Amino acid sequence: MSKLIRALLWLIVWSSTFSEAAQYCTNLIPPSASPGRFIDNPINGTVSDTQTKLMWKKCSEGQDFSNNCTDIPAAITTFTWQEALQHVATINANGGFANYTDWRLPNIKELRSIVEQACSDPVIDLAIFPNTPSAEFWSSSPRANSGKNAWIYDFYVGLSDWYPMALAPIYVRLVRNEQ
Repeated sequence: MSKLIRALLWLIVWSSTFSEAAQYCTNLIPPSASPGRFIDNPINGTVSDTQTKLMWKKCSEGQDFSNNCTDIPAAITTFTWQEALQHVATINANGGFANYTDWRLPNIKELRSIVEQACSDPVIDLAIFPNTPSAEFWSSSPRANSGKNAWIYDFYVGLSDWYPMALAPIYVRLVRNEQ
């Protein structure tokens, strides 16, 4: 093999490891959510789930819903578990979001409820929750028999796992019960 071909192959392999991955969805797997299950509330940056009766912040924390959930420059977007709980308390104490002051971290079952099984990288419907990072998100659920770990959901691989509460970086999406 010539040096030129080897150099080109190396360049292709090297550059592909740094390229941006794009979400992939397949029609071979039926969508997880029925049509109309999620209702986008574009005026206030929330999404209502008609099945679970939960209201979600459309964007992950640190993203701007008025700009299609893009990152806010210099915003803290990842937290330890305790920082995430404090962040929610601060939001609620300072007037809340979308005129609601009862936001919270979702439990692990609630977090799993927004997973879109027909998609990968991330395993969420980006039309409903745009620009969601393909990353881990905190739940409010501590791991049983452990005071140091909490459950997370990894929206890259589509699995739940536990993680040490004191470590970062983990993303956060807030939820509330819709009355």
